[in-house]
Amino acid sequence: MNRTAFDSAASAPLLLKLRAFLDQCKLRVNSLIVFTAMIGMLLAVPGWPSLSRFIFASLGIALVAGAAAAINCLVERTIDARMARTRARPLPQGIISPMETLTLACITGGLGLWLLGGTVNTLTMWLTLATFLGYAIIYTVVLKPATPMNIVIGGASGAMPPILGWAAMTGEVSASALALFLIIFLWTPPHFWALACYRRDEYAAAGLPMLPVTHGVPLTCFHILLYTVMLAAVSYLPYTLGTTGPVYLALVSLLNLYYLVVSWKLWRNYSDDAARASFRWSIFYLTALFAALFADRLF
Repeated sequence: MNRTAFDSAASAPLLLKLRAFLDQCKLRVNSLIVFTAMIGMLLAVPGWPSLSRFIFASLGIALVAGAAAAINCLVERTIDARMARTRARPLPQGIISPMETLTLACITGGLGLWLLGGTVNTLTMWLTLATFLGYAIIYTVVLKPATPMNIVIGGASGAMPPILGWAAMTGEVSASALALFLIIFLWTPPHFWALACYRRDEYAAAGLPMLPVTHGVPLTCFHILLYTVMLAAVSYLPYTLGTTGPVYLALVSLLNLYYLVVSWKLWRNYSDDAARASFRWSIFYLTALFAALFADRLF
């Protein structure tokens, strides 16, 4: 942070700093994380889960996820300042200081872990802590600047929420929970690579070895198609394991068909607009898939 930004952070009012910290918690992104954890909770037990445990587990996971996102912004603040997509974030703008971000992230994450350990169970607390370390440290600090396969390896952390939700309700991790993990794990690379394709110049300028930068857009789009095929196959695991029924089967088949068409078109006739459309569809796809899991649970 330069001197001007430091002075700006020092003079910003407290309410503005708190709002800036919330921005760094990436609430919109983390809402999908918490949603998938909630679906994991709803699928884990017959009937409806304990309302109090459901609320405390959701809140604890949300707090730790927000803290991990804030640490991500803290570590990448210099890179964020060089990218059009992220240069308006609070740290590059000097609205909040690195120490303030670190302090609030520790408080938020610590509170979330305390809630999980004290009101849910210790397994969920430790798994959530491992997820935090995997994203904030292993992915952000180690993998992202080191390898174009960063999102493939680091995607394991982002795929953990359904397992966290399942463990919160049952105190264990089952095959069905692992199936939900695999869905998000295989969804993450095509989702993020689509973004990286149309933001490739920014990533190159920031010095990050994203796949479109190191190996080109055509190969990246081929990988997007391959991972979409694997994702479509794995998405049927909840049905084959008996976790869901025909409602999910019908809905996920429609989602898969369209995603495969989108990925095929992106590979055969790339454009930045097509990559943006693929990125947007991937978000809808995962949201709709987990909504389909819930809809099947209701019917």
